[in-house]
Amino acid sequence: MKNFILTLCAIIPLGVFAQVQSPDASQIESDENVRLEKIDQKETVKETKKEKKAREKKMRELNEDIAYAKASNSMRRGYFVLLANSVDMGRRFTGLNEAANFVLVQDEDGIIQFAFNTYRPGPNGLGGWTTKGTVRDKRIKYDDNGDVHLEYQLVSTKEIAYVYITLYHNSNHAVARISGAINMTVYGEIRPYRDKDHR
Repeated sequence: MKNFILTLCAIIPLGVFAQVQSPDASQIESDENVRLEKIDQKETVKETKKEKKAREKKMRELNEDIAYAKASNSMRRGYFVLLANSVDMGRRFTGLNEAANFVLVQDEDGIIQFAFNTYRPGPNGLGGWTTKGTVRDKRIKYDDNGDVHLEYQLVSTKEIAYVYITLYHNSNHAVARISGAINMTVYGEIRPYRDKDHR
């Protein structure tokens, strides 16, 4: 009898537990409008030509905004390089090597270098010239269109170059007008650049 009571005491809680774990179907809320569909990972998302064009345009605009933000910030901080892809000095030089044609600012130090690789070696031996000096009277301003304007003087032992750079809004494209011993207009892209060993 004692064993029967112990067995009964063990069975009753299990039945209660089973009832708690198995709710009535009427107690389960469901939404019959929900339809789940498994997507195969190998299946690519199909988009129309119009959707693809809109997506590519949005990505292009986003990349341009990022490039502009980096370029304008580097100009404000005073550590940047304008990589020249073309130069106009009465004659237009295009397809330039950006590694040898640039306007560089590193805080108070600056370099202007051009190498046109002509038959004339020029002062720097590369068909152009290189001017190193101190950046002075630097001023920066932003206009209503979002363009950034930076002007400064590059003072070397031999000359003073007046530099006026405009960075166009929503891109890193820029134009630099340089006057002094040589007058020229430089077209290219502004990139953040910091080099302690630039001298």
